[in-house]
Amino acid sequence: MKPIRGWQYITINAYWLGINVISGSLTPLILPLLVEHFVQGAEKNTYFALLRSSGLLVAILVQPLAGMLSDRNTSRWGRRRPYILGGGMATLVLLVGIALAPDYWALFVIGLLLQVASNMAHGALQGLIPDLVSPARRGVASGVKTALEIPIPAIIVGFVVGRLVSPDNVWPAMLVVMGLVLASLLANMAVPEQPLPEEERPTESLRGPVIRLVLLTLIFGGGVGLALLGLWLLNNLLAGQGALQLVVMGLAGLAAMAGSIIVGVWLSARVGIGPAVRRNPSFIWWVVNRLLFLAAVGSVRSFALYFLQDVLHVPNAAATVGTMITIIGVFVLLAGLGSGFLTNRLGERRLTALAGLMAAAGVAVFFMGGTEAVYVGGSILGIATGLFFTANWSLGTQLVPPAKAGLYLGVSNLAGAGAGVVGEGIGGPLIDFFNRSSPGLGYLTVFAMYGVMFLIATATLYWVRVPPAEAAGG
Repeated sequence: MKPIRGWQYITINAYWLGINVISGSLTPLILPLLVEHFVQGAEKNTYFALLRSSGLLVAILVQPLAGMLSDRNTSRWGRRRPYILGGGMATLVLLVGIALAPDYWALFVIGLLLQVASNMAHGALQGLIPDLVSPARRGVASGVKTALEIPIPAIIVGFVVGRLVSPDNVWPAMLVVMGLVLASLLANMAVPEQPLPEEERPTESLRGPVIRLVLLTLIFGGGVGLALLGLWLLNNLLAGQGALQLVVMGLAGLAAMAGSIIVGVWLSARVGIGPAVRRNPSFIWWVVNRLLFLAAVGSVRSFALYFLQDVLHVPNAAATVGTMITIIGVFVLLAGLGSGFLTNRLGERRLTALAGLMAAAGVAVFFMGGTEAVYVGGSILGIATGLFFTANWSLGTQLVPPAKAGLYLGVSNLAGAGAGVVGEGIGGPLIDFFNRSSPGLGYLTVFAMYGVMFLIATATLYWVRVPPAEAAGG
């Protein structure tokens, strides 16, 4: 492994900027506006949820598959670069397609193809630091990666994309996104990657891992489908019951989201790890805690633009969402920097619990109304998220068997995408359901559900026990 020069820490991580500018721009800003343009207001949350949850299911399947395929790629251009370049160039073409989509279903298909292309590059990109950076220098490389993943994209989205995008014209914002994707992609091609020698190519069969990926995708996709079917049947059973129908549907919706995550985690762990995971229930509850938190915080961001438009009646909701994203990104960074000290003082479990309580409080502030409340609530969410990312992951690393850490943590990462499938896939239709009863009620109800999910996530830590190092086996 050759020594890495200073500027190469940037080129190795450059495309993380492009990937995160795409997700930070499309998910909370561009896609909601395009869906709203094509779909009637009363159904826009449902159709947006369908687009998002379907895309996340694609990500569950494609991203790790691309990583595994790049592991065994012997191209003279290197293992990772062909996948990153191919996925990046396809992404640029599909971003044009997103802006030109003539109707919702064209947007839906192009959006799924965009997920394929983007996650093909994403899966290969994750291998560059382990491939090229010595263990002693990976902390530096990871620090550069974090900067290009969180604060820099947040600032760009908040101060540039959020102010350029509008319901009538997404092209100025899209051109900025495409320019950054192209620039970061070209910079990434300067990585000092060498061809993989044929004799070092992995020979293990991909059949087992691919089957597990398909099953994990079906677990979360099928779980959301069954939950929505159950809610539809319950709604028909209670039709005409007035307030009782709304209360029962609200409780059932919360149970569907939390229950889908809990059941999905248990099934995913059994599929991905096997029967041995039963001997490590703390790991399962840690993943449940992680997914409940991620589902709630990600879904709040996804539906923020519609909330600002329909409940707070903000004139330029896109710019406000952009500013909120910047605020959250800055506070995530600041909280992350201070989380090491707090972890040493409070411990990972207590700090994770504190993050869950703070996140619930952040969502509660949204209900006070006005853009000031959104900014304050976003600040609290940003702090909570920064603390959570550090403390929760550190907690998880103490719960996995050292010899199987990659397998266990890999399952938690795959299931993490499933959290978005659940939070948005169920939350979107519920918002439209409650809005039909009273305009704006859906956002208030479902955002309250997300706040309760933060509290449920905190409660699950009761079952998380850090064992002695020698007892963490699986």
